[in-house]
Amino acid sequence: MSQQQNQNQKIQNPETQVPKTPQMNDRDFVNDMLTTEKYITDSYSTALNEASNQAIYQDILTIFQESQDSQRNLYNLMFKNGWYSMEAADQQKIQQAYQQFSGYMNQLPLQ
Repeated sequence: MSQQQNQNQKIQNPETQVPKTPQMNDRDFVNDMLTTEKYITDSYSTALNEASNQAIYQDILTIFQESQDSQRNLYNLMFKNGWYSMEAADQQKIQQAYQQFSGYMNQLPLQ
C-alpha cells in the first residue's frame, strides 16, 4: 500500500458541524478542556513520581485517576463528534516495529 493511500485512511466519525465564527464553539471548548486535562494528568504523573508521603501519594493518585478518566471521556466525545481523527496504521510498519522492539526484549536482563 502506498504512503499516499495510507494517509487517506482516516479513522473518524462524521463531523458534527459547529459555527465557524471568532467566538469559541462547542468543539473549541471541548478541545480546550481535553488539552488542559492532558497537561494536568502529566503534572500529576510527575507529582506521583516525587511524592514521598504515602497519604499524599494516595490522594494524588485518586485525583490523577479522576483526571485521566475525564481526559478519556473528553477524547471519546471529540471522537464521537468527528472532531478527532486518527490515521490507519500500515500493517507492514506495525510488524516492523513489533520485530524491532521484540529484539530489544532479548537484550534485557531477566529478573
